[in-house]
Amino acid sequence: MAAAFTARVDRVRMTRRRLLEAALVVGAGLPVGAASHASAARATPGPVRLTLPVPTGPYSVGTARLHLVDGSRPDPVAGPGRHRELMVSLWYPARNVGRYPRASWMPAATLRAYLVSGGFAADAVLAPFTAGHEGAPVRRTGGPFPVVVFSHGAHDHRADTTIVVQELASHGYVVVTVDHTYDAFSEFPDGRLTVPLDDPEHALYPADFATDIRFVLDRVEDLAAGRNPDAGHRPLPADLRGALDLRRVGMFGWSKGATATALVMVDDPRVRAGLSIDGPMQAQPPLGTDLDRPFMLMTAVFTRAAEPSVAEFWSHLRGWRLNVHAEGAVHSSYGDNQVLIPQLARVVGMSDEELRGWIGTLDPVRATRIQQAYPLAFFDLHLRGRRGRLLDGPSPAFPEVTYVP
Repeated sequence: MAAAFTARVDRVRMTRRRLLEAALVVGAGLPVGAASHASAARATPGPVRLTLPVPTGPYSVGTARLHLVDGSRPDPVAGPGRHRELMVSLWYPARNVGRYPRASWMPAATLRAYLVSGGFAADAVLAPFTAGHEGAPVRRTGGPFPVVVFSHGAHDHRADTTIVVQELASHGYVVVTVDHTYDAFSEFPDGRLTVPLDDPEHALYPADFATDIRFVLDRVEDLAAGRNPDAGHRPLPADLRGALDLRRVGMFGWSKGATATALVMVDDPRVRAGLSIDGPMQAQPPLGTDLDRPFMLMTAVFTRAAEPSVAEFWSHLRGWRLNVHAEGAVHSSYGDNQVLIPQLARVVGMSDEELRGWIGTLDPVRATRIQQAYPLAFFDLHLRGRRGRLLDGPSPAFPEVTYVP
């Protein structure tokens, strides 16, 4: 890996970590470094449960976790005889959800590990609930649903764009979110917790993320055929067989996961449409292959003007392409942080200036609407053939969004 690439990734990682240090003060449940004693001292005593906005679609949402093992890839970190393990979540339109509990944004044990890593009491705070109901049966209203796969950023976790994920599921998509083990905080069914590793010998790069995703796509094919790929053969949601349309598969990712999205699309024709959420598009070898399938950039920090690798990738997009950019957005503005960090600000007495340092100047309510509208419009157009007007050009409904030519 070239030194320039590594240095740039480290700078992004430190910016991300700085943002997430503050989130832990009120239990946003995100990866952290060391939170400041001043912020911790100002936090409201006792548990605080954060909240996420509800999705806007017509369907209730179900969710289920899967433990996958890739027997073709030995795991040098876990030791001899062990193979690459991944935790993934399925999100889907559901029925009869009243009998099934709402899923937490992350498991309680994982949240406790996050809090302890930030120097806080393990039971100091509570993670938000999602709209997903654990294990609810799949809603079947006609044909199978299109599938979208999500890849997270460096030192992160698969829940960091839950607003987008549950929005897609509420509108009739099956969404598969992936923890990239050793670059994510993740919990396995036997209670094992894995955390991001800083050891360069075992560092994961976008190509490693892409390898994970191709393996997950193989397991999605198992699910579509009625096979259960879970390593422990835990029961799958009822009526999942036949609910996934493998002819309509898309992918999106944030940061490193966005670069992985591009790599997967270059190598794997199963993915018909890709969305980058502020991806740096830095890979070795560089992304220099022409791509003739639809791809959209939602940029914030890694713009084509600021990052040559993004401009170079853009030049190789030969099919439908679009670059939108929200004024005032920072690197994490198209994810859950844009909603969680303002809740932190109210609890710890953060000044307006401090808050802008974490989330930029993009209003969180407006950011939520952007997160809900643009990915859905993109996948609706390219996986369902539903052409709306939102992607045609500047919209009066979103005056802060620029369509970069």
